[in-house]
Amino acid sequence: MPLRRRWAALLLGVAVVLAVAAAGARAQDYNNGGGGDGEDEEEEEKPSFKAQEACNGAFLTYTFTEREKEYPRTKNATAQAFAFKATATVLNTMTEDLKAWQMFVGFQHKEILVTVGGAVLLDGTDLPANVSGGVTFAGYPMADLLNSIETAGDLTQIQAQIDITGTQFGVKPPTAPMPRTIKLSNPGFRCPKPTHKQSVMYVCCVKDPKFKAKKVNTTTRYLPRQKADLTIAYDVLQAFGNNYMVQVTIDNWSPISRLDNWNLTWEWKRGEFIYKMRGAYTLNKEGPACVYSPAAGYYKDFDFTPAYSCEKRPIVVDLPPEREKDKDVGNIPFCCKNGTLLPPTMDESMSRAVFQMQVFKLPPDLNRTALYPPQNWKIIGKLNPQYVCRQPVRVSPVVFPDQTGLMSSTPAVASWQVACNITRPKRRAAKCCVSFSAYYDDSVVPCNTCACGCGGGGGGNDTATCDADARATPLPPEALLIPFDNRTAKARAWAKIKHRRVPNPMPCGDNCGLSVNWHIMNNYKSGWAARITIFNWQDYTFKDWFAAVTMRDHYSGYENVYSFNGTKMGAPFNNSIFMQGLPGLTYLEPITDGRTPEDPRVPGKQQSVISFSRKDAPNVNIAKGEGFPKRLYFDGEECALPDTIPKPSSAHRRASLGQIVMAVVLVMVVAVVDSLCL
Repeated sequence: MPLRRRWAALLLGVAVVLAVAAAGARAQDYNNGGGGDGEDEEEEEKPSFKAQEACNGAFLTYTFTEREKEYPRTKNATAQAFAFKATATVLNTMTEDLKAWQMFVGFQHKEILVTVGGAVLLDGTDLPANVSGGVTFAGYPMADLLNSIETAGDLTQIQAQIDITGTQFGVKPPTAPMPRTIKLSNPGFRCPKPTHKQSVMYVCCVKDPKFKAKKVNTTTRYLPRQKADLTIAYDVLQAFGNNYMVQVTIDNWSPISRLDNWNLTWEWKRGEFIYKMRGAYTLNKEGPACVYSPAAGYYKDFDFTPAYSCEKRPIVVDLPPEREKDKDVGNIPFCCKNGTLLPPTMDESMSRAVFQMQVFKLPPDLNRTALYPPQNWKIIGKLNPQYVCRQPVRVSPVVFPDQTGLMSSTPAVASWQVACNITRPKRRAAKCCVSFSAYYDDSVVPCNTCACGCGGGGGGNDTATCDADARATPLPPEALLIPFDNRTAKARAWAKIKHRRVPNPMPCGDNCGLSVNWHIMNNYKSGWAARITIFNWQDYTFKDWFAAVTMRDHYSGYENVYSFNGTKMGAPFNNSIFMQGLPGLTYLEPITDGRTPEDPRVPGKQQSVISFSRKDAPNVNIAKGEGFPKRLYFDGEECALPDTIPKPSSAHRRASLGQIVMAVVLVMVVAVVDSLCL
């Protein structure tokens, strides 16, 4: 090969080597220093990157990942169901910790959540859950997000990821079924409208400078205790490697609510089981059945016979009073009331319940500091309000007095609090109802049709033989004293007397085990009076019953309740009267049989007259229905009110017109007589 060609080949080889080395150096610089082409492409794929870098608060994202058609296949796009998967994240970009984070996702396509990972539903709704109106997620097991500074930017400690699987309807591909909005639900944060790009939605929520937070103890890292209608404290007393002792305290704070025969349940999320209990017991005590549970796989030589429950959702009930001093299962302060929790306004000592448990854990939580409370708490009673309980929140450890009587105190190992609030019953889902009547109308406006439910499954009437949508038929007053099944003949006869159309089929009953009648008795220039009658249609005795009635503007004229113990209530129940039985009359008896088998059954009942003065409420118009209550409660449960109120009957109006005519004639006669005498 000529020398010139050799030099050309050599120079070409050197150039190639230098080009490769330069490219490698540039790639190394870009990867280490950032800002290269590869990162630009990644930034284009992740449009939230810049917003995340600029966020000083909580950065939220929602990413729709995939979906596929479900059965049945339909031609109607709005009715077609799709299985979908999505991911949501919460990233703490502040200099302080984000405690008990809560993320709201405004679902809007009839979504049904089937599985959720990395979080739980805040209101404790069981899965699958219909969340078409939106849902709030709470962190579990990582409820708190630490700050980046104290964790060296460890994403596993400053970011939470929610893996969502569910079903949605009505969005035809390729359009992505995105939520209406996403935001941080924690108090004191302000979230702008989220940015939506294709299948990704993101927003940066920052602290609201105008928000005035309550003063908290800055020496601890815990949230302040919450105020609610009912709270449940979960206090760990002792912690060991594979088990711990915990005390559960239920406090009723509402002045108008109570619980009878309460049932408390929750969901174990990490395979825990209850070995021992004091102050309460599980409804299903299934120690031998624990040998088939996941716990038996780890505790191979463990005797499960004494165990109380290995259920994932145990049902806990209170002990009867006779077991209060039992050394084995009782002997706990505030235990053993047979599940009765009264308002603190009635008896403060009866407004609290306490029990203790020994809880065993499973791997990987075999460490005395690996403590996780159960989730999805629920509490119900016999005829009591409906509670919605939030997820547990870590609070400062409660302090217990020394058991030996010394002046020292001992804090709990760890404490959580569950806040439960009363919700208004949905239509046709109440547990009691109200009927209205008045002196100026000889008909009674009965409880609404299906006020407490309709249909099979123990809901009451068979809707095949009655009309669940028809308005309840007015009744004669005596019909209130007999069960609904015996009222049909009276209702038909009364409709004929009043020249009203007789429905066919007849309206269904109210199906309520307890009803209340509010009757306007009279109306004078100085005042007016009402009579309240409580009917018990159940084979159940209400002990220490109470009722509360919220009036309208005429509440200021309240004078007295005569056969009950009545008191005025303060905030937040302004314009309300609290009533309970007098000593010796605190039992509302159950329904009893008639004198003969042919006679209808007789409800247990109590009644009282309530008087009102016009001195402080002179403008009350009783004839227009201003004497009827706005709300009425029995044992804390809000009762369903009728849709209409009594109106002056035609007979009453005719009588009033006749009285006026007679008065005019009398005046004219007197005038004529006077003129003749003159």
